[in-house]
Amino acid sequence: MTGLRLAVFDVDGTLIDSQDFIVEAMNRAFGAMGVSLPSRDEVLSIVGLSLHDAIQRLVPALSGSEVAEASEKYKDMFIKLRAEKGGEATAPLYPGARAALEHLHTRDEVLLGVATGKARRGLDHAYDAHDLRHFFVTSQTADNHPSKPHPSMLRAALAETGAEAAQAVMIGDTSFDMEMGRAAGFRTIGVTWGYHPRDSLIAAGADLLIDSFADVIPALDDLWRTA
Repeated sequence: MTGLRLAVFDVDGTLIDSQDFIVEAMNRAFGAMGVSLPSRDEVLSIVGLSLHDAIQRLVPALSGSEVAEASEKYKDMFIKLRAEKGGEATAPLYPGARAALEHLHTRDEVLLGVATGKARRGLDHAYDAHDLRHFFVTSQTADNHPSKPHPSMLRAALAETGAEAAQAVMIGDTSFDMEMGRAAGFRTIGVTWGYHPRDSLIAAGADLLIDSFADVIPALDDLWRTA
C-alpha cells in the first residue's frame, strides 16, 4: 500500500461544459461533407470517445476514408470556432469545479489526474484557458491511447503516479468513463450534469452518482474509506 489516493477526472461534460463547441464543430464538419447532420443528443452521446471512434459510432455508414475526412474536418472546424469565439475560455467550468479541485489539491495524500478523449492540443487549450494545469500530476489524452472505455489511460495514470487501483477513482459523465474505470480496477463516480443520462451511468457500473460538485469530495472520501 502506497497511501496515495488518486482521483482522475474526465474533462468535457465533467469539468468543462463544452457541448456548444462540440455540437457546432461536428455539424459544420458533416455539413461541409454533405452528410446529414446528427441531432444534438446524438452528438453528445459520443462525447468522450476518441474522435475516430466517435464519428464512426455517430454515422456507421461512413467508409474508413470518410471517417478520416470527417475527423480532419472536425479538427479544422474546432480550430476555426476557437478563433471566432475565443476558444475554451468561453466553455465554462461547471459550478463548483474549481473549488473542489483547489480543496483536493491541498491534500498531500491526494493526486489528481485527467483522462480525456480530447487531443493533447485541445487539453492544453482548456488548461490554459481556465488555469487548470497545476492541479494535475497526470494527464492522459486520446493521442497516445486507445479510445475509452479501454483502460489504457488509467493504467498509465497509475504508472505515472505510483498509486494503486484500489485507491483510485474515475470521475466522469459518460458510460465510457464508468466502463473504463471498472476495466482498470478503479472505483467510479458518475456525474449527472454531463452528457449521458443517469440510467446509462448506472448500467455502466457507477459506484456512486452525484448531482453537483459539492458532492465530489464526500463521495471520494466515502469510496476511499471503504476501499
